[in-house]
Amino acid sequence: MMRRCPWDGVVFIWFFNLPLLYPLCYNGQETGSGLWGGWMQEALFRKARAGNINRGKGYMNKTGKRILFGKILALAILTSLVLGVNGGCGRPAEPAAIRVGGLKGPTTIGLVFLQEWSVQGQASQTYTFTMAAAAEELLSLLVKEELDIALLPANVASVLYNKTEGGVTVIDVNTLGVLYLVSGDREITGPENLRGRTVYLTGKGTTPDYVLQYLLRANGIDPSSCVLEYRSESAEVAALLEQYPQALGLLPQPFATAACAQNQALNIVMDLNEQWNLVQGEEGHRMVTGVTLVRNGFLQEHPEAVETFLQDHAASVTAIREDPDGGARLVAAAGIVAGESVAREALPYCNITYLEGEEMRQALAGYLQVLFEQDPLAVGGALPGEDFYHIP
Repeated sequence: MMRRCPWDGVVFIWFFNLPLLYPLCYNGQETGSGLWGGWMQEALFRKARAGNINRGKGYMNKTGKRILFGKILALAILTSLVLGVNGGCGRPAEPAAIRVGGLKGPTTIGLVFLQEWSVQGQASQTYTFTMAAAAEELLSLLVKEELDIALLPANVASVLYNKTEGGVTVIDVNTLGVLYLVSGDREITGPENLRGRTVYLTGKGTTPDYVLQYLLRANGIDPSSCVLEYRSESAEVAALLEQYPQALGLLPQPFATAACAQNQALNIVMDLNEQWNLVQGEEGHRMVTGVTLVRNGFLQEHPEAVETFLQDHAASVTAIREDPDGGARLVAAAGIVAGESVAREALPYCNITYLEGEEMRQALAGYLQVLFEQDPLAVGGALPGEDFYHIP
C-alpha cells in the first residue's frame, strides 16, 4: 500500500490559512496586488476600523500579537501532524510484522535468540515466526504470500526460484553440512560399507537423498546396490532406529544426537559433511544445507526491513555460538528437541552459520552446481541466475 504524500496536506493547510496571517503582520506598507493582495488590504482596513491594528507607522497591538501567535502555532501543529502520520511521499507503509518461517531443525536453531528477543520486545522490528516439520508447508505459505521470509533447504530454494520464474531471492546461508549416519553397527566406517545395505532417510528428492547418492557415486558405488527406504520425517527414522539398532538411518542434527541419547546402542558412524569434503578436496565446494529466502515482492517494497532482518539473523547466530547453554535452553523451549542436555550436546554438530553477499553466492552456487551435474531436477531443472543471489 502506497502512502499519500504528506506535502499535499501541508500545502493545503498553509495555502488557505496564510492570508489570515498577513493582515496581522501589516506594518503600514502597501499590501500590493496579486492573488491575495486586494483581499488582504480590505481585511486590513476592516481590522483597523475594529481597532485591532494601529495606523500611522503601523504595529501590532497585544491582541493582534496573540492572534498571530495562536494561528502560527496551530498551523505548525497541523503541519507536524500531517508529516508525522504519513512519514514520506510515495513510500510503501512498513509491514505490521515480518512473517518468518523455519523448519524444525538447524535452520530454526539459528533463529532462537531472535525469537526470544522478539517475545521480550527487544528485537529491532516486529516479527512473527512459524515452524514447520516439512519444507512443503513453508513453500505453500510463501507462494500464497502468507510468509515473507523462509529458511529452507538449499536445493528447494533453487527449485522454487525456477517454479516462480525468479520470484524469490536468497539473502543468506544459514546452515552447512548437518547429515549423519546413525546405527548400532560399528563396522560402518565409510561409504564403501553401504553396498548392499538398507538405509532409512527422509524424503525422496530431498537434500539427504541427493547428498547420499552423490557420495555413493563419488566412491564408485552404484546407488542401486543399496536399498534406500524413505520416510516423511526425521522422527520416523529415529523411531525405526530405536526399534532396530542395527539398521542404518541418515539423520540431520539435532535429531542424530537425540536418537543416540534415547538409545545407548546407537552411535554416529559417519559424518556426511566430512565425506563430502574428502570428495571435494581443499579447492572444492562446501555442502550447503540451509538458506534464507525472501519473496521478491516483499524485498522490493521493504528493502530496509530485509536488511534489518539480516542484521538480526547474524546477531542471533553469534549469540548461540557465544552462549550455547542459553541457546540449548531456547532450542528445547521451542520444541525442536526434547531436553536441554540433548540440545547442548547437538549444537556443535549443527553447523549453524551466517554467510551473506559474495561469500554466500560462491558457497551456494558451487553446491548447486554439484547437485545439477548429478541430476538437474535436484535444483529445479536449471541453475538459478545471478538475480537469485542478494548482493547488497
